[in-house]
Amino acid sequence: MILKQIYFKNFRSFKKDSFSFNPFLTLVISENTRGKTNLIEGVYFLIMGTGFREEKEEELIHFANQDCLVEGVFQSKDSHFKYGIILVKKNNQTSKKFYLNNVEKTFTQYKNEQIKAVLFNPEQINIIIGQPTNRRDYLNKVISAFDLDYKKHLVNFENALKKRNKILEKTYQVEKLEEELFFWNKYLEKEGNYLTNKRKSYLDFLNRYQEVDAKTFKVEYLKNEFTQQRLKESLSLERKIRRTLIGPQKDDFQLFLKEKDSWRNIHRFGSRSEQRLALVWLKLGELKFYEDNFQIKPLLLLDDIFSELDKKNQQLIFSLIKKYQTVATSTEINLVDLAEIPKSLIVL
Repeated sequence: MILKQIYFKNFRSFKKDSFSFNPFLTLVISENTRGKTNLIEGVYFLIMGTGFREEKEEELIHFANQDCLVEGVFQSKDSHFKYGIILVKKNNQTSKKFYLNNVEKTFTQYKNEQIKAVLFNPEQINIIIGQPTNRRDYLNKVISAFDLDYKKHLVNFENALKKRNKILEKTYQVEKLEEELFFWNKYLEKEGNYLTNKRKSYLDFLNRYQEVDAKTFKVEYLKNEFTQQRLKESLSLERKIRRTLIGPQKDDFQLFLKEKDSWRNIHRFGSRSEQRLALVWLKLGELKFYEDNFQIKPLLLLDDIFSELDKKNQQLIFSLIKKYQTVATSTEINLVDLAEIPKSLIVL
């Protein structure tokens, strides 16, 4: 399914604007602060049902307005489909309504019938160079996009973890502590197992496709399982610091680059260029996952990534994305000549 056109009403900096897209590559060129990332985010919002920059969802609504509309026309073979999302702000709360061909849908129905989108922007380098929480957030967002139950289990786990920590903070007697923790230990084990298994499954998938640009990468899952045996071993220390010490809230993963017969940790010993290529590998894995599991080609969104790449890697990106519909933003007009694929240009 191909995105043909998008229409904005009161979304970010767009009051009433529409844009058309090439089935292959659409380059959005403008100076900074002119709205190119807003356009990318609007496409992402239309497909995924959420933005990717806002702290509060109401920030997606144009200043001084109470609602916004994003609509898009998609084409699949000879058929056209109109998807839309209305976001409304009222009494310091926001609500969303989802539509397909003017028929209201639940969020689950909408997501099941929409295509997928993969976003690649400069801030995502923190997946590689940042703290473990960046990598956990990455896994949570990616897995939630294709497994709608994952988010429910994640919320259940996080809420139960808070309650378990409250008990650890308030209860001192060992017997009473164990009694109060019994239910939450069982519950957290069940919810934690779901998260751990889904994360492992996704990372195992990435390791099935290890090569990009003649380099070989792999990912290692540093899982922190929530089990009854580990709970027994950690209880004494948990009583002292009054906090849960085990579980997927402490998960991490590490990326490695192959050198002859050994593997080098990219996070600690990778050059800036190697770290960026590792991120490209992760993003290509996302694309491949959607293709293999949903038999669809996701839409690829590249938000201002070319400014931090040399000409060789810019050309590499264009060579790797040829079979995906892509919307890319940049301040560099010369990218038009580098992209040797059918393309259209939007200048803001």
